[in-house]
Amino acid sequence: MIDPLPLALVGWLFTLLSAAALLIGALLILALHRSGELQRRFLAQSAWSDMLLFGIWILGLAGGLGVLALRPWARHILEFFCWTLAALMLLSAGTRLYGARRRPAEERANWVGAVAGATLVALPVLVLCAVTIYTLRSESARQAFGG
Repeated sequence: MIDPLPLALVGWLFTLLSAAALLIGALLILALHRSGELQRRFLAQSAWSDMLLFGIWILGLAGGLGVLALRPWARHILEFFCWTLAALMLLSAGTRLYGARRRPAEERANWVGAVAGATLVALPVLVLCAVTIYTLRSESARQAFGG
């Protein structure tokens, strides 16, 4: 069996990744807002989705900070974030592959390339989430969090 990751590594990793995702998302929204009327209408149509994504990344940030502070609630928040991120990653990859497959033959990119691209993005995230969940459920984590 593999050893769980150090909790400090998990905490810092998710704190930094979540903070970076929130910052990049905010910068993208700001850039789109300043780009023109068409982009502002797109932002208005996707406002609920954007707010939901920001909420999910805020959970990741809170979970990462909570793990660093060894708060008992942090295990549950970060595990929920990992499950949510894994589900969103699989849905996103599946949607992109389905969309690529439905294009007319002359517009389709290389199918093997599309699958490889989706795998190269999704697989590391899924492995990170699985190892994090394993770590958060480990006996050493339970003891560190006081329960």
